[in-house]
Amino acid sequence: MKFKLLLIITIVFIQFFTSAPVFSQEQVEENYRESCTSIMAGRMATDDGSVITAHTCDAYYRTWLQFVPAQKFERDTTHKVYWGTMHTHTAWSMDKVELKGEIPEADSTFAYLNTAYPCINEKQLAIGETTISGRKELENKNGLFLIEELERIALQRCTTARQAIVLIGNLIKEYGYGDAGECITIADKREVWQMEIFGEGPDKIGGIWAAQRIPDDHVGISANICRIAEIKTDQPDFYMYSENVFEVAKKLKFWDGEKPFKYWEAYGGNEKPFNIREYFVFNTLAPGLNLKYDSPELPFSVKPEKKINVRQVLELYRTTYDGTEWEMIRNLKVQSKRKDSDGNILIDTIVSPAAHPFMSTEKRDLLNALQKDAVVWNRPVSVQYCAYSWIAQLRENLPDEIGGRLFFGFDVPQLSPRFPVYCGNLNLPESFNICGQDHFSRESALWAFRRTNRLAMVNWKIGKETLEPEVAKQENKFFEELDFIEKRALELSNQDKMNLKNGNKTQLSHEYLTEYSNSVARSAIDKWWELGDDLWVKMRWKF
Repeated sequence: MKFKLLLIITIVFIQFFTSAPVFSQEQVEENYRESCTSIMAGRMATDDGSVITAHTCDAYYRTWLQFVPAQKFERDTTHKVYWGTMHTHTAWSMDKVELKGEIPEADSTFAYLNTAYPCINEKQLAIGETTISGRKELENKNGLFLIEELERIALQRCTTARQAIVLIGNLIKEYGYGDAGECITIADKREVWQMEIFGEGPDKIGGIWAAQRIPDDHVGISANICRIAEIKTDQPDFYMYSENVFEVAKKLKFWDGEKPFKYWEAYGGNEKPFNIREYFVFNTLAPGLNLKYDSPELPFSVKPEKKINVRQVLELYRTTYDGTEWEMIRNLKVQSKRKDSDGNILIDTIVSPAAHPFMSTEKRDLLNALQKDAVVWNRPVSVQYCAYSWIAQLRENLPDEIGGRLFFGFDVPQLSPRFPVYCGNLNLPESFNICGQDHFSRESALWAFRRTNRLAMVNWKIGKETLEPEVAKQENKFFEELDFIEKRALELSNQDKMNLKNGNKTQLSHEYLTEYSNSVARSAIDKWWELGDDLWVKMRWKF
């Protein structure tokens, strides 16, 4: 009997103090509903004139990635459309991938970075993504395209956001959309758009969509909720939409045709077009607007009070609402003893070192069972179930191979460093070819970060104090280097142009950027393996 009681206590202890989440099917579905965040900025909202879009892949998707080169095709070649590409184990795996159909291939395609949701091409076109689900009645699995394949084709064939929107709209109309509601945030060197897509319902293999441009001096965000409201049909410079967008809403009785039409209200299926992430980002960048969390609606985008830069966006992606009323662990306090300079014992009340903002559902349920509302879930931007994330900067004052760059990171955005990846890169380190979702592997780049970050959660005080300075150190280093690196890359780009005029095609700039980017990534990977080893020792009595 004593042994059985001890066993139960031990299991509860381990459940509370360890940090690797174990997801039930219900929890997986919950995470998919609140997965992915995309923050956007127009070129006049940033201090360097760059356009920004971004993506956190916050769910159980593959973590291998590779650059796919530009290609030329013979006449009558077809492009094969697959489902299941986001759960393969390696860049060459086709396990559980299903061929759904074919469409005519383009004569030629652009090189692009093939992430689970393909993200950027060699012409500085970048696409972020967030799942917005929408009304179940709109789904039609007989449509040919899932969102990731539409992103892939747009990156292969387009150079601007508007071209991508038109192409995607035409593909949906001709072949059908088979996915749940999705938002893609499409940016080029001049502008960024938010495009929200749904099926057309069970009776029609097609789709509906609307796209709204973020004003050049504004910032926008998509975080798993349909946000486009009124479609201003007399402003084609800011709105694009499918020709059936009003008709389908009437047909399916989502809109009576009388009251003002709001896209999010008709198709989103949500009570209001924002939640905590949208509110937090807007309120952080434009506090003077005095936005209210209990408002029925927020602006589609806001003008930041000061021009922002990419490092501020990186910080927004690390947020867990520390120090605010939405901080999840604010109630988990314990007494802590310390001595002052005279040797007197002082007792402070602090948040428990065992509490951290990435607790699994089971752990929150356990604490809330002991005390009602001990932990109140407010979905942070940075979550522990993130597969990978990136922030893209697109700059028209530089050649494409230099102007387009991602700040890419694996696993928890708050705890992992980002490293620059240029759209002119030719390849990535070998460890990027292997997914780490299904098993631990020292050959997978993901696990350098996932192992270390999970160990940091065993004792958050030690973990945070160990990792946050290292993240800052890594990023400070490459931000100090980037101006020099890009100046040299520009010199090499000009040399490439001269060589081409003389009949000698070279890729000196691409090769230089690839070597730099890969060296920074390898350095971060090596450091996180080292930090993980250190944390095993530091945490040996903390489990």
